[in-house]
Amino acid sequence: MASRTGARRTSGQKKIKKYRKPLNINIGMIIFAVILVYVLACVVLYFQTGHIVRYEVKKGSLATNKIYRGVVLRDEVVVNNKSAGYVSYYANEGERVAANDLVYVVDQTGRLNEALANVGMDENTLSEKELLEFRNELINFSHGFEKKEFANVYETKNSLKNTVHKLANVNMLESVEQMSGSSGVVSRAHAPRTGVISYWVDGYENLTADQVTEEIFDKEAYEGKKVQLLSGTLLENNGAAYKLSTDENWSIVIPVEDAERGAELEAEGYIKVRFLKNQYESWGATKLLHNGDGKHYLELTFTNSMVTFVGDRFLEIELLLSDDTGLKIPNSAIVDKEFYLIPEEFVTPEGDSGKGQVLRQYVMENGEVSSKYYEISLYSYDEESAEYYVDASILDAENVLLKKDGQDTFTVSKRATLTGVYNVNNGYADFRQINILAQNEEYAIVKANTRYGLNVYDYIALNADTVHDDQFIND
Repeated sequence: MASRTGARRTSGQKKIKKYRKPLNINIGMIIFAVILVYVLACVVLYFQTGHIVRYEVKKGSLATNKIYRGVVLRDEVVVNNKSAGYVSYYANEGERVAANDLVYVVDQTGRLNEALANVGMDENTLSEKELLEFRNELINFSHGFEKKEFANVYETKNSLKNTVHKLANVNMLESVEQMSGSSGVVSRAHAPRTGVISYWVDGYENLTADQVTEEIFDKEAYEGKKVQLLSGTLLENNGAAYKLSTDENWSIVIPVEDAERGAELEAEGYIKVRFLKNQYESWGATKLLHNGDGKHYLELTFTNSMVTFVGDRFLEIELLLSDDTGLKIPNSAIVDKEFYLIPEEFVTPEGDSGKGQVLRQYVMENGEVSSKYYEISLYSYDEESAEYYVDASILDAENVLLKKDGQDTFTVSKRATLTGVYNVNNGYADFRQINILAQNEEYAIVKANTRYGLNVYDYIALNADTVHDDQFIND
């Protein structure tokens, strides 16, 4: 009985189902859903929309100058030695000598050279003037030193060595004949003419501007051509002893990019040049050269400072071409926009506000002809043609404008383009005309404080492609 009863109870049990609560939508959930949709829409629009970046206009100038490596040309005379022997120089490099001044002594036996090598020079034996010579050479070297031109270290070393020999030789000049042992062993060499002394030769002494070719500027090829002439060395008979630069006028020839660029530089007449070696600046007269190798070169002729660079065959120079200053803006902000041209007699300007009015004629529905004043924005004024530039979105082609007296009419049709930027000072894009003074690949210098233009500290759209006329600026 008990088991039968248990079975009945088991079979009579009902299956229990889970109760699902109904969705209870309240006002809070609705507000949250709306906000979520709005946020998601804003995020999508943010990533799909081009953003307008502001740029603050400031004063500046352009670095349009360019560095050139030029070959130096002078009136140079190589003076050859008349007898073989050991040379001792008495004139410093870069020193101007007169005709018949003593330049060097040649010792055929080498006894003078040995005596000079044994001379001890205590630091107290140099006068202030002599120390100044060393100091000036070292200062000039340190100011113009660059690691890529390390060879200049050796040139300076040789120059200092010649100076040491010269100072030692001056002290022993009076006893040269006694030291030589005979009157014909030591000979003195005097300058044949006035000029500036230099103790090196390179074979380019007779090079002229019209002979300059691209091969001249090959640094590796030139390294073996320059020969430094040093005191204490053995000179061959009729070998180069020194050279004289006889004219203060000298020139630098530089390669230019093309004939058009060369013509632009030649048209300057005179160009201000900065010498990178010592940062000295000077004006050079320009002349364009079309030499035999098909390349184009510019010759810059100077009338001073030849002695400063008497030890150099090549110089790096900077052409100081751009002195224009104004408002500096990026090229990405510049845009061209088309306008209608309206004669000034059909425009009533409102002071200097950049606004004005035109009287437009139109036909009413009943066929009668009437007129109405429309406010317009003025973007520029052409003084030669006496016309205003008016936004093409305000007027349409074939619109008829009237003078104030209502007698003469003008049909809108003529168009022209202005170059400008979008000013965003007031929270919307407002086109402003610019007058470009100078421009390079990244920036332009524009005239400041023009009637329809920009002022310093104005804000403009950095990228003109991301903005359109009268667009509101939210970010």
